[in-house]
Amino acid sequence: MTDWAPYTARAAHWFQSLRDAICAEFEAIEREAGSDAAFEYTPWKRSAVEGEGEETGGGTRGLMKGQVFEKVGVNISTVHGAFGKEFAATINGASAQQPQFSATGISLVAHMANPHVPAVHMNTRFLTTTKAWFGGGADLNPPLPYAEDTEAFHAAFKATCDAHGEGNYERYKAWADEYFYIPHRKVYRGVGGIFYDHLECADEAAWEANFALTKAVGETFLAIFPQLVRRRMGMAFTPADKAQQLEWRGRYAEFNLVYDRGTLFGLKTGGNVDAILMSLPPEATWS
Repeated sequence: MTDWAPYTARAAHWFQSLRDAICAEFEAIEREAGSDAAFEYTPWKRSAVEGEGEETGGGTRGLMKGQVFEKVGVNISTVHGAFGKEFAATINGASAQQPQFSATGISLVAHMANPHVPAVHMNTRFLTTTKAWFGGGADLNPPLPYAEDTEAFHAAFKATCDAHGEGNYERYKAWADEYFYIPHRKVYRGVGGIFYDHLECADEAAWEANFALTKAVGETFLAIFPQLVRRRMGMAFTPADKAQQLEWRGRYAEFNLVYDRGTLFGLKTGGNVDAILMSLPPEATWS
């Protein structure tokens, strides 16, 4: 059986470096808007679930509230331990008899002050149970969609995905469309993006290939999303525009609390509650 610990460490180092680059870019955007907002970083230790005993890993919650980014969280974590028996049965490669896991990743959600600027979500992760795999993706959530923004976002990720395997983009785009759907509202959470999971690493070569894709996804996000922010952040908006933003934030909250697997994973594995729920918007409305 492969010892995945060195690979987990490599992935964790990358996620931290990506976090640093993203936060620096977001703070630069705030400076361009005349704001001195900056990320505040709060370290946390994982609380062991019942039967584990000691704390096992942790992470850092990064949060900024500024003039452009009304609320943005960029979190990293590296944890290990054992799933509860029932939850283990729902996780790839885990079971009640073999509930052990390790996980490292980055998770980002940005809610924007200007409703013309799209909200966004991005996360990538590496997990091990009796199997090892990567997952992640990014999706755009504009309250006031612009076709050119949607096209630019998708084009950037298409180029990235297809560079790492023919047909990847169409597969991961369809996966995102299926995943980021709110059945009780019969609407999509946003205008889509990409989503992938369980990219299994049977050997070192497969790990390197999946890691290369995962790094490219993070780099693509860092390249394209700030462009969209700068394109829209100076636009004037009306009370009606703001009302539409708040309504769509409600949809975002509903999805993350009812359907999002990452939220459930964090809560079921002793993660930091504030970090897990940083995806929720600072303000929302329901009619």
